[in-house]
Amino acid sequence: MPDSRVSAAVSHWAPRFIANGVDYNDFLRVTAAIDSWDSWCEHWCRAAAEHEELGRSALAANRGRSAGTHLAQAAVYYHFAKFMFVHDLSQMRAAHQAAVRCLTDAMPHLDPPAERVEIPFGGAVIAGILRRPAGPGPHPIVVLIPGLDSAKEEFRATEDLFLCRGLATLSVDGPGQGEAEYDLPIRADWEVPGAAILDAVTNLAGIDAGRIGIWGVSLGGYYAARVASGDGRVRACIALCGPYCLGDIWDQLPELSRAAFTIRSKSASDEQARLRAGQLTMAGLTGRITAPLLVVAGKRDRIFPWQDAQRLQAEAGGEAELLLLDEGNHGCANVPYQHRHYSADWMASHLGLPPT
Repeated sequence: MPDSRVSAAVSHWAPRFIANGVDYNDFLRVTAAIDSWDSWCEHWCRAAAEHEELGRSALAANRGRSAGTHLAQAAVYYHFAKFMFVHDLSQMRAAHQAAVRCLTDAMPHLDPPAERVEIPFGGAVIAGILRRPAGPGPHPIVVLIPGLDSAKEEFRATEDLFLCRGLATLSVDGPGQGEAEYDLPIRADWEVPGAAILDAVTNLAGIDAGRIGIWGVSLGGYYAARVASGDGRVRACIALCGPYCLGDIWDQLPELSRAAFTIRSKSASDEQARLRAGQLTMAGLTGRITAPLLVVAGKRDRIFPWQDAQRLQAEAGGEAELLLLDEGNHGCANVPYQHRHYSADWMASHLGLPPT
């Protein structure tokens, strides 16, 4: 009988794993073998290593496209090995380093290829993955922001939706996320790191600095809205299943989510984490969002209440649309076909690209 944390992870996140690159058969096989949360990271790393070996073999045989696919998939598996594994930081960090290594080696072999961007911030670095679509630039660009437990290694499927419509993408690890989580704590005022990211975007070759969109998922949905409320360079914003005020729902969050926030906010106790969660709020800021805003939420979200999305849309200071999905779970990963393509079309239209 799996312990409660394993059961919760499988129950909450199965659609997300599969929508973002984990093979369904692997998901069933790996999770069936896990009966203790202590072995979660180990089992997923073992599965990741199988895909990494396929990628390394393809590289050795000069089969670049296959190598890129296998290594990017291995990066996703390593990411999900560490995504909530905050009770064993050394094991978590080793899995994370493997995820970064695999994606770095995959980048030149992706279609279109990717390159690493490093943005100095707060004495550390915000790392990003930049991909440009085919064809001459300058290209409009979408900045992709992860949530509490996601990272840039998880975003290949989402990037591809924007890229095939002519939009460049920059997936980032902000404070408390991915590569930055060890040095930079979670912070409420995401307009500050957002400004540093947008400063870097304006200096990227082949990018149209006048057509910048922003997309965020889960806690990243809050971050995206927060950036849009404080930086006029944002021309369009998509907030997918974000909270309005994290502190208001602290007690309802899953145990794993509270633990991850406590570690990644550098909080010394649950009470301090609760206080810091209360600082992550859009109260008094929503009216400053004047760029077009698309808020996506699911009525079956067990993490953040869909009413938070409704409130964000209602209070926005400019054009705002709510896409509320009756069957959607957290991130609406169980119904990706109901929002991903529409969101990509919406962003392309608002950044001035013709329908494809």
